[in-house]
Amino acid sequence: MKVRFCENNTGKSRVYRRLQEEFPDLDAKIKKCLGQCGSCAEQPIAMVGGKKIVGKDVEDLYRNIVAALREGVGTEQKKDKEKKKEKKNR
Repeated sequence: MKVRFCENNTGKSRVYRRLQEEFPDLDAKIKKCLGQCGSCAEQPIAMVGGKKIVGKDVEDLYRNIVAALREGVGTEQKKDKEKKKEKKNR
């Protein structure tokens, strides 16, 4: 799953480094712009799998990203199981 941060968003470096340490295989990058300038100027944000994730502060953003990653991983595993089940039933 992809995680993207805007280079101008406050606190993104701490969250980015922490994610890199805890999830070394994660595709996380800091981009020039995410096209979320209104939200980006108001609060910490990131894009996770194309979905905007926000936080009240940097720690809240980190927790919300981890939750989204876990949810996404679970969703991907569920899809894989369903595909295998479909193939088996053919």
